[in-house]
Amino acid sequence: MENKAAVGPATLSVWGGETEHPLFERATQVPVVHSVSFAYKDIDTWHNVALEKEPGHIYSRNTNPTVRAFEDKVKVLEGAVAATSFSSGMAAISNTFGALLRPGDRIVSIKDSYGGTNKLFTEFLPQLGIEVYLSNTDDYRDIEAEIGRGCRMLYLETPTNPTLKIVDIQRLAKAAKAVGALVVVDNTFATPINCNPLALGADIVIHSASKYLGGHADALGGVACGSAELIKKIYHYREINGASLAPMDAYSLLRGMKTLSLRVQRQNCSALKIATWLMQQEVVEHVNYPGLSSHLHHDVACRQMRGFGGMLSFSVKGGLAAIKVFLPKLQYAHMAANLGCVETVVGPPLVTSHVECTDAERAAAGIPEGLVRYSTGIEEVEDLIADLAQALAHIS
Repeated sequence: MENKAAVGPATLSVWGGETEHPLFERATQVPVVHSVSFAYKDIDTWHNVALEKEPGHIYSRNTNPTVRAFEDKVKVLEGAVAATSFSSGMAAISNTFGALLRPGDRIVSIKDSYGGTNKLFTEFLPQLGIEVYLSNTDDYRDIEAEIGRGCRMLYLETPTNPTLKIVDIQRLAKAAKAVGALVVVDNTFATPINCNPLALGADIVIHSASKYLGGHADALGGVACGSAELIKKIYHYREINGASLAPMDAYSLLRGMKTLSLRVQRQNCSALKIATWLMQQEVVEHVNYPGLSSHLHHDVACRQMRGFGGMLSFSVKGGLAAIKVFLPKLQYAHMAANLGCVETVVGPPLVTSHVECTDAERAAAGIPEGLVRYSTGIEEVEDLIADLAQALAHIS
């Protein structure tokens, strides 16, 4: 798929990364290569493959044909030169930090980030001698000022989890480039169908592939995309530390990605309809969805996104006590710590995105206990709205 500009994302979702692997011969689907190791008949060829002078694979902790096809598909969709995969989304984030940060480095980020990422910022990175500054997410002057005071890496997440704030990647990337800082963006919520951060100035894009990329909640994985130089460093760190993606998970993610464009387009439309409907409900206090004209960052979302995503969140009157009443009444939603799949999934940050955080830490991050994170599935949107109506009636 060399001529990327000639085809659209739906075509790339199906064909990207699947036409360049001679080991698969004439298979119309990427096979699962479970082999741990790969044999050679002579030492010289084996050595050349190990040194990457010839194509091939040595050991599946390092590279694997099925895993490579998954990496290539994501690479094509994100418009990246290279990609490397991991056993989970958090492995992608932590390995990127491990590969590119050193004691004495300084990372600037935002307060609105996934709870696991926040724990890396507040607990683990400081133990390694890495300074972390977390700014209010929409305070651009503060973020830019802190970048100017010294910054090795700017880490962004947009839309944010679970508050659905939008960060202006292009503006902040410009400030980071001015001081030679790397820009890393978690694009899990947006997906490459709705946004391509590399085109906006990012150096590395990260996905929890367990979410929208796979789309079926049956495989864990993560991936990082970017330049050949940066990805080589991250890959080397991962191959030695061992957080490798399993071939069967890579196959499941590949299969799920064939419908990525279809799923995301439907989820974009449904989420906007649901968010608009929720805005009109008396028991709903606030709705967070970047596709709403009332959203604080709607203008930024319109500039850098092609669709507003399937994720939304909303708060209800009565807080957590009310959530405990109405969520179990939903018939077409899993109460689970997941998102981005074909089924609708709901839950408060207390047990989903920020379960690792204390009550005080969630409050400091601006996450009310009465917030519901709603991952819109591909069900009929009329059925989802009717389901919400009957469930919310129990607290009205």
